[in-house]
Amino acid sequence: MNTHVRCLAIPALLALAGATAGAPARAAELPAMVHKPGVEVREAPDLRSTSIATLARDARVGISAQQGLWYRLALEDGRSGYVRVNEVRMLHAAEETSEAGRRAVFQGTAGRGRVTETATVRGIDASDLAGGRHDAAGLARMESHRVDAATAADHAGLRGWQARSVPLPGEAEELDTSGSQATQAEKRSGLAAARGLLSKLGGDPVGASLGARVADRAIGKSDREIAEEELALGPAVAGRVLGVAPLWDDDDAQARVNLVGRWLASQTSRPGLPWTFGVIDDGEINAFAAPGGYVLLTRGLYELLADDAELAAVIAHELGHVVQRDHFEVIRKQQVREAGKDAVLSRVSAPGPAAYAKDHVDRHGAAVLLTGLDREAEYRADATAGVYLERAGFDPLAFYSVLQKMASLGTRPARLARLYRTHPPLDARMDRLDAGAPPGDRRR
Repeated sequence: MNTHVRCLAIPALLALAGATAGAPARAAELPAMVHKPGVEVREAPDLRSTSIATLARDARVGISAQQGLWYRLALEDGRSGYVRVNEVRMLHAAEETSEAGRRAVFQGTAGRGRVTETATVRGIDASDLAGGRHDAAGLARMESHRVDAATAADHAGLRGWQARSVPLPGEAEELDTSGSQATQAEKRSGLAAARGLLSKLGGDPVGASLGARVADRAIGKSDREIAEEELALGPAVAGRVLGVAPLWDDDDAQARVNLVGRWLASQTSRPGLPWTFGVIDDGEINAFAAPGGYVLLTRGLYELLADDAELAAVIAHELGHVVQRDHFEVIRKQQVREAGKDAVLSRVSAPGPAAYAKDHVDRHGAAVLLTGLDREAEYRADATAGVYLERAGFDPLAFYSVLQKMASLGTRPARLARLYRTHPPLDARMDRLDAGAPPGDRRR
């Protein structure tokens, strides 16, 4: 267990917090623990304001409110002060309760009367995504909310979001789709000649066919072919998700995620993708990134978020997966594994991008979106999110704030069940951000 996690029942946790030096945690406060040494409590949510107290590491405190990227604490002398969201760590409840859920969203859209707290948390599992039908009408509706880069930039200007230049070591580059690279078909021509020579020499035709088939499917593809396959897979996979959980009937929410999402996507190394964003009507807290620029948030996650900065933080993480082709690479590995399982070992040429996408979703649906990625892929997406946020004019600590909200729900809450199955523990993710310092943290 991570050393920062404290699994206590809520009543006991509140009693402990009230009895420990530091702010007494009353019923309306969220228990937390100072996470860094010598944390300065400020008179106002501003680093330039006067320091009114210093808290030692591991001191228990009570969070009474959140203001931007600051938490307000009640001090034992009756005064209130502010610390940054990454200077304390939420104390976990042993399990999710209605009280824990209420606290987790005290600064989310729930505070403005939008959350549907009584809705059943159905959740999407891998079997749902594997067998779900393709919802063409839902996909068309999702795509109808798509905005272009110029529209998103105009919206950003009205909001005061200014683009910045922030380096990202090892950043993925835009694919070369000029067609100057050798295509897969051209590369296979060399294999065809080798097969013919093997046949003339009396090689085993069945073994040769199998070997050639595997080689054909596993051979490196040109950037153009990879890009075409991504673009075909995006709507095919997203349509299957919508067949399980329909698009949320809230046009304002759909417009908002597309404006915020497209502005962020313009700050990545792949702005040319047909970026499309949507909120699905599911009470669980999760988000999905399909190849080719399709990003889906659940209603449960959307309603947890306080403002555009936190929404941008969630989207930025998913953009990292798309830009780095994380799920696309999972699909390609599946393709290689299945290459030797084809029913007919023929010399049929590889399918085009559309047929390739159809073949994949016929076999697997959209289950790839619930496939656990390598932990380093998740950590990389977390770090990359900070860079995208700062490039788009947001404070990278907004992502830390979102992780804190989710952590406050408990160690294994029902609403986070599938996210926990596919991601590292929330404390581990925050520890990694702490170790590397959130990229571009301006500490304002």
